Amino acid sequence: MRRVLAVTFLSVVPSLRLAGQVPDTTPPPLVTSGALVVAPDTAHRIRPMGAFLRSLLVPGWGQAATGRPLTGAAFVAWEGVTAMMTFKAQQEANYLKEIHSKNLRLKRQEVQDWLVLWVFNHLFSGAEAYVSAHLRDFPPDLKVRAFPGGIGVSIPVHE
Repeated sequence: MRRVLAVTFLSVVPSLRLAGQVPDTTPPPLVTSGALVVAPDTAHRIRPMGAFLRSLLVPGWGQAATGRPLTGAAFVAWEGVTAMMTFKAQQEANYLKEIHSKNLRLKRQEVQDWLVLWVFNHLFSGAEAYVSAHLRDFPPDLKVRAFPGGIGVSIPVHE
C-alpha cells in the first residue's frame, strides 16, 4: 500500500522546472516593412501537467485541449470499447456464478483483463497528452530522410 501511495505521489507532483524550460516572454521583434506582426497565441495554451490530468480523468480530453482531436477521439473510442466489454464480461460472470458453472474462474479472469485495459487506457492517454503538450511548439515541417552516408534532418526556414 505504501508503494502505491509513493508511486501515485511521485507521478502527480510536478518536477521542478529547469532554467532551459522557462518559456520565453520577450515580445516578438517588430517588422518595419509594413507587414503586420501577430504574436503567437500563448494565452490559451495548456500546460503538460494539465493535459496529463485531463486525459487521466477522461481519456481524449487532454488531446482535444492540445489541438489533437483525432487522437483524442481514438482514446474515447477505446474507452467505450473497454468499458462496454468490462461490464459485459462482468454480467456474464454473474450469470455463471448463479448457475454454478466451472468456467466462472475463466470469466473472472476476462473481467480483470478488460479492467486492466480500461485503466491502461487512462494512463496511456495521460502520458500521450503530456508528451504532446510538450511537443506542441515542435516544427511540423521537420523531415528525416535516409541518405547514402547516413540520416539527414531538414527544417525549412521561413523568411
